[in-house]
Amino acid sequence: MDRFARERGMKAIAEADQIAGHLSALDGAVAANQHIEASGMRRDKRRVRGRASAINPAGRFEALSRTEEDDGWQSLEDLPPFKTEVQVEQARTVITRNQSPDISFDRSINPYRGCEHGCVYCFARPTHAYAGLSAGVDFESKLFVKPDAAKLLEKEITRKGYEARCIAIGTNTDPYQPIERDWMVMRSILEVLERYNHPVGIVTKSALVTRDIDILSRMASKGLAKVALSVTTMDRMLARTMEPRASTPTKRLEAIRALADAGIPTSVMVAPIIPGLNDHEMERILDAAASLGATQAGYVLLRLPLEVAPVFKEWLLRHYPERYRHVMSLIRSMRGGKDYDADWNKRMRGTGPYAWQIARRMEIACKRLGLSGRGTALRTDLFVKPAPNGEQLALL
Repeated sequence: MDRFARERGMKAIAEADQIAGHLSALDGAVAANQHIEASGMRRDKRRVRGRASAINPAGRFEALSRTEEDDGWQSLEDLPPFKTEVQVEQARTVITRNQSPDISFDRSINPYRGCEHGCVYCFARPTHAYAGLSAGVDFESKLFVKPDAAKLLEKEITRKGYEARCIAIGTNTDPYQPIERDWMVMRSILEVLERYNHPVGIVTKSALVTRDIDILSRMASKGLAKVALSVTTMDRMLARTMEPRASTPTKRLEAIRALADAGIPTSVMVAPIIPGLNDHEMERILDAAASLGATQAGYVLLRLPLEVAPVFKEWLLRHYPERYRHVMSLIRSMRGGKDYDADWNKRMRGTGPYAWQIARRMEIACKRLGLSGRGTALRTDLFVKPAPNGEQLALL
């Protein structure tokens, strides 16, 4: 492959998008799917079973790209399925800082890179390019774990001059994705945070969070912990194709109830909202979450930065071809005619009449259900600072 192969591969998705827009809804989608198949980008469905993405384009920093082509021996059928591989990452630090004006936290932790949940819309997919990997299938199957995260965290928060503020976990990749069952990195992080009375806010799509209710409930009793469950849809079939290895919608709702019953401030995130696909479910999701004990709610519109756009478009054409034109038209109506607008003031909520309508519906539903749109303020005054001169901490 020459150095422009990656651009040619991405061009196939762009051309498919144009084809879908120039013909009738169904005919355009059929022709667009045929174009993608002919490009060699789409992997055999047997190889990507249980994955959301069916393409694996090279990362944006790579000079070369690889596509699968039959050499005449029909050997493509012999290629094995993509299996989940976990590699240990030797990180030097674990707290990531940010100064983004449109988010409520200035620091976060990502115990894992890549995410086996495989949500097709995940805005973190492009970060895999920094490891020389694809935002497609690689993001779902080639994972990195930071087993020393808890030790690094303790080292960072006990440094002289450290000031405690809420640490957000789950804002990039999910800390409770399936491999957490074996690695238990998230639990070890919570143990450190509890030891030092450090506040934490968690976002997840996994019912595995209930495993740590013992720690979270103790922290919550001091005003040090809160959890948000992301519920994208109540439709099991949609969830299975869109976020194939995340907990089912029912399990997430059950997790909301368990967390709330344990006294942990719990919110529901209707995120992302995909116009023409799941936006009609907003009120139903909020109703269900509120009845189970959620006290807060929020939403984020679908974001399609960098490689996320072609991954999402291919998925939409493959699973919902008849809706492709309508969904993409609505997305662009809220993004100034583009697939995505990264402007700080627009990227989360979009602009235009349809975006306004979604915001208004959210506001009305939350008011009716008594759901707050503001997050719970956690305490920082309880933070246990390290003892001077290396003296051993005496924790009460």
